[in-house]
Parts: sequence; C-alpha cells; structure tokens
Amino acid sequence: MKRILPVLLAVVIIFTAFTLLKKPAIHDAKWMLGRWENVSPQGTTVEAWKKQNDTLYTGYSHFIVGKDTVFSELLRMEQHGTDLFYIPTVVGQNEGKPVVFKVSLHTKKQVVFENPLHDFPQKISYSHPTKDSLVAEISGTDKGKFRSEKFLMVRSK
Repeated sequence: MKRILPVLLAVVIIFTAFTLLKKPAIHDAKWMLGRWENVSPQGTTVEAWKKQNDTLYTGYSHFIVGKDTVFSELLRMEQHGTDLFYIPTVVGQNEGKPVVFKVSLHTKKQVVFENPLHDFPQKISYSHPTKDSLVAEISGTDKGKFRSEKFLMVRSK
C-alpha cells in the first residue's frame, strides 16, 4: 500500500500538469463550424465555417445591405504544430493579403486571437454562450483610440 500511494499521486500530478499545459487545438473550436447570421435594420451579417481537415477550417464573412455586399472577407483557422492561427483576408484591404493572428486564449467556449502589430483590430475573439449562438468581437486601438465591436449571431439552417 505504501508503494501504491506515491505512484497514484505521481499519476495525478502528471495528468494535472498535462491538462494545465494543454496547447490550443483547432478541434477545440469545432463549435464555430456551421452558418451564423444576424439580421438587423442596418443589414445582414453572415459568417460560415467548414472543416477542411484536422488542421484547417475555412470560412467567409459578409455584411449585406439590401442586395449589396458592403464587406466581405475570407477566413482561415489553421493548426501548425501546437500553434493555432486565425487568418482573415479582407476584400479591398491590405492589398488583398491575409493578416495573421495567433491564439492567445482558448477555452471550451471561447477563442481569442491577437496581432499587436496590426492597425485594427489587434484582437479577434469568438465565444459560444449557447448551442445556437456565436459572438464575434474585434477590438484594439484605431487612430489612437480604443474601439470594440461585437457581432451577435445565431445559427442559421
């Protein structure tokens, strides 16, 4: 019995350490998969994500006013080893080049990506408060002032 207790204690400590040191993985954000939208008097926001493989999710986001798409971006979430990246390419911005954001926080219901060198936003976060809701938020300094925008969306069929 004296030998078993130290072994059990070591197993518990090692398991706890591995759990605490767990690196972000793309499958932790599988709740983002699907089509999401918000219809408001200002227009319709649509965002959709699809799993391409175990290390890549692709998607798009559009803001539509009437019949005109006034904002459009292509989205990628990529797993490279133990690093997770969010890579948007906004139509008509940044000479059509993607901007890379690296994960800074991830939980079962939230993922946050940051790029402190980007003009705006420097932070992009997604949270999943309920089964059929998604909240995207962009934030950071814009022209010397802090700014934040939230996009509340519901799962669409």
